[in-house]
Amino acid sequence: MTPEKNLNLTNNEKRVLLALSGKDRLSPEDLAQASELNIEASMQSAFMLAEKGLCEIKETITTVYNLTKEGELYAQISLPERQVMNSLKAPLLLSELKNKFPPQMVGIALGWLRKKNWVKIEGDRIIPSGKAEVGEDESILSKLKKGPLSDIGEAVRDLIKRNLVEKTEKKSRIIIITSEGRALTERGLHIEEEIAQLTPSMITSGSWKNSRIRPYDIHTPVKPIYGAKIHPYRRLINEMRQIFLEMGFTEIKGDIVQSSFWNFDALFQPQEHPAREMQDTFHLATECDLPQEYIEPVKEMHEKGGGISRGWGGKWSEDVARKQVLRTHTTAVTIKYLADHPDTPVKAFCIDRAYRREAIDPTHTPEFEQLEGVVMDKGVSFKNLLGCLTEFYHRMGFDEVRFRPGYFPYTEPSVEPEVYIESRGKWVELGGAGVFRKEVTLPLDIKQPVLAWGLGVSRVAMLRLGLKDLRELYQSDIDWLRKSTVV
Repeated sequence: MTPEKNLNLTNNEKRVLLALSGKDRLSPEDLAQASELNIEASMQSAFMLAEKGLCEIKETITTVYNLTKEGELYAQISLPERQVMNSLKAPLLLSELKNKFPPQMVGIALGWLRKKNWVKIEGDRIIPSGKAEVGEDESILSKLKKGPLSDIGEAVRDLIKRNLVEKTEKKSRIIIITSEGRALTERGLHIEEEIAQLTPSMITSGSWKNSRIRPYDIHTPVKPIYGAKIHPYRRLINEMRQIFLEMGFTEIKGDIVQSSFWNFDALFQPQEHPAREMQDTFHLATECDLPQEYIEPVKEMHEKGGGISRGWGGKWSEDVARKQVLRTHTTAVTIKYLADHPDTPVKAFCIDRAYRREAIDPTHTPEFEQLEGVVMDKGVSFKNLLGCLTEFYHRMGFDEVRFRPGYFPYTEPSVEPEVYIESRGKWVELGGAGVFRKEVTLPLDIKQPVLAWGLGVSRVAMLRLGLKDLRELYQSDIDWLRKSTVV
């Protein structure tokens, strides 16, 4: 058996090895020309030879610096600070300087003039220091004017920040034959026709018996194939939706932009009180009309309590209620739905996005998904609310569920559901729930008790998907998406 058969060399590998035997080392372009293959095919064969120890591929990365278009301009006429400095023969008023040069250029120049200690600014006067030697940055610009460079001074960092110089990395490869590869070529390599695929005519004629069949290594790892799938977060939202549909709920939708009336006032959140600022709101400059049939009842409830409480006092303003906001919760959607559907029974839910001026961190983002639900019927109680939420979390795969007292302006009593996470060894809060106060329901002519909840979808997703940072749900990490489980 010939040496190349022992190593199962393809014809392309033989061509590359023979091309390398003529010289100690070749660039990819020279290798392609010598082997009479294109660069892609010759390099693919070179990598396969390298795995077999018959050649080496050495890579070198070189950093190259070039002038940008703006850099080319300043390399010709000098930097803004040099232009200004050359014009300063004596102290000058800043207003006069701005008349001599474009305002944008003056702003740039002044910063660098002070940084380089070429001038002092006293009041509204700019005073030259008398020292303005050519700096390293100017020398670099002068050198780059002649062409790209790889060896350059430290001042190039400032020039890159000023967008006058751009840095690129150039990768070069050299292919070198090894002693084993040279020994193999000296023993003789023969390029002969190979059969990559048998055809019916080859089989019937028997011509395949005298032909060389290209060998295949059945132990070579196959390239992984990732089938198309729904995003893990979307799958989780669909799962939540399906659970509530199976529990007999109706899905509802609503506008992202809501009036302050539906987002706050209808939920008995006072207009001039810190309770309204529990959520940092995105306020819009637009206004909208109010539902006329509810203005007086809501106003009466806010100002005097509607005969069931003391209300908030003060004066309730229609102008404040008309102002539009990005909804801070999907409760604005469910309360309006209840007002439009006052007849019992009502079982509705909404999975949609809400918006709050939150600082971005591992557990908060300015926009997030919320699962809102309501149940309105004769005789429903707080106990029914706890049972409904417990059933939902059990179906979501959380075995241990508990509730602790909470506060929300529009529900009483109120609770915060928690689930126990075995891997973390602690309880995690996942939302809020309660029974709508009569101050909310009576102005909207809702006569039966209403159970309500708002659950954080993204927090459930973090627990189910084993994430520590909420932002991972929204990043385009193709590797994570490919390897995430479907079930």
